[in-house]
Amino acid sequence: MNGGLGKLEELYSGIRFGQFASVGAVGATAETVVVAVLTAGYGVLPQLAKAVGAEVSITLMFLINDRWTFAEAGAAGWLPRGRRYLKSHLVRAGGLFVGFAVLTALTSWTDVTLVVAGADLWPTVANAIGIGCGMLLNYLTEGLFTWRVGAD
Repeated sequence: MNGGLGKLEELYSGIRFGQFASVGAVGATAETVVVAVLTAGYGVLPQLAKAVGAEVSITLMFLINDRWTFAEAGAAGWLPRGRRYLKSHLVRAGGLFVGFAVLTALTSWTDVTLVVAGADLWPTVANAIGIGCGMLLNYLTEGLFTWRVGAD
């Protein structure tokens, strides 16, 4: 397809978006587990736990998206895959910024706690909200720049 509109039309695919959202759920689950374990289990600051969880999540989601969601869009081989991996990290910076901003706003600027079994899970919930806010941005940037959906 030619032009930016064609690229966006390819991204409007309900199947592809469903795949991306499913992979995102896997990544969000991995990140949430890491954040919960590090904050509730080890007392790590929410932002540091988010950074570790985000790296685990980004790597896992890249591997699944590269093999499934965008399998036909990327060139084969280790070098092209490595470039896509680096691009994935770069373009997801926007989604991470949104996630960090939401996490910070909800944990630093509010006085909310959510105690479950003696542990405050509010940072975990705040992180999940941030993940959701960054998902659409990530879908568009990953599709357009990492895997170049619809590129000539």
